[in-house]
Amino acid sequence: MKQRALGASGLSVAPIMLGGNVFGWTADEKTSFAVLDAFAEGGGDFIDTADVYSAWVPGNSGGESEALIGKWLKARGRRDQTVIATKVGMLDGEGGKGLKASRIAAACEASLKRLQTNVIDVYFAHKDDPETPLEETLAAFDALVKAGKVRAIGASNYSPERLAEALAISDRNGWARFTVLQPQYNLLKRDEYEGALQRLAIDETIGVVPYYGLASGYLSGKYRTPADLSGARAGAVKKWMEGQGPAVLAALDTVAAETGASLAAIALAWLKEQPGITAPIASASRPEQVADLIAAATLTLTPDQLGRLTAAGR
Repeated sequence: MKQRALGASGLSVAPIMLGGNVFGWTADEKTSFAVLDAFAEGGGDFIDTADVYSAWVPGNSGGESEALIGKWLKARGRRDQTVIATKVGMLDGEGGKGLKASRIAAACEASLKRLQTNVIDVYFAHKDDPETPLEETLAAFDALVKAGKVRAIGASNYSPERLAEALAISDRNGWARFTVLQPQYNLLKRDEYEGALQRLAIDETIGVVPYYGLASGYLSGKYRTPADLSGARAGAVKKWMEGQGPAVLAALDTVAAETGASLAAIALAWLKEQPGITAPIASASRPEQVADLIAAATLTLTPDQLGRLTAAGR
């Protein structure tokens, strides 16, 4: 896979990111290892996780995804060939909650231990924390960068206004600045990224790695009628069956007939060609699903195909 610069982070990555939210949830250890093996064998090198994955599963407390990834990295000896991103801010614990400096410091240590590494490549603020001053949060992140525990920092679920404010604070103080952004963005969910946030990311050389690239699986074409709804993601998918959902699937079907590629690969290929995007995130609960992610990284759609897909989602 051809590498892309991840904004101004100094890191380079393949143009697809494997979502780790399923590890410890819909994928057990054996399956998670098989998924990670398939991703690495296909040329993937960029993995997303978070300390809160998968605390929502009965019996889990958070950190399960990180722990599985850490075991895989050690077992396969792939730490130096893999770019790991994790997050803080949605799991309360030692040091408090949110993005308090004490929580960031404690959560980072816990993530490093679970991942079995001495450095996190990209450490995200999982969501904005309006109760904690940005100065406190950014100073804490900067301390981790200066200590060599984090290479780059990122912002997830930030508004353009708060992201701009954070960048200004970092610049005034000479602190590490957000160089990676993780918003929700796909063919059907466009308003959160397109516009002010997109312009800011491009102007500030921020690498963008959007989540929900397949709209919780809807854009794979697996869920076309209410009768198809089943499994852990059924509730999240149902909302896409109305509005532009069917029109987007129809457009994907047409491009699939033209290219021979799967709907999932096409949806992600469209996403990776949008302005500012470095690598869309998509997860796989089974190793055979990884092929669509790898295909998306190398699939080139024509301008006409990209335009038809864009129009269908509006």
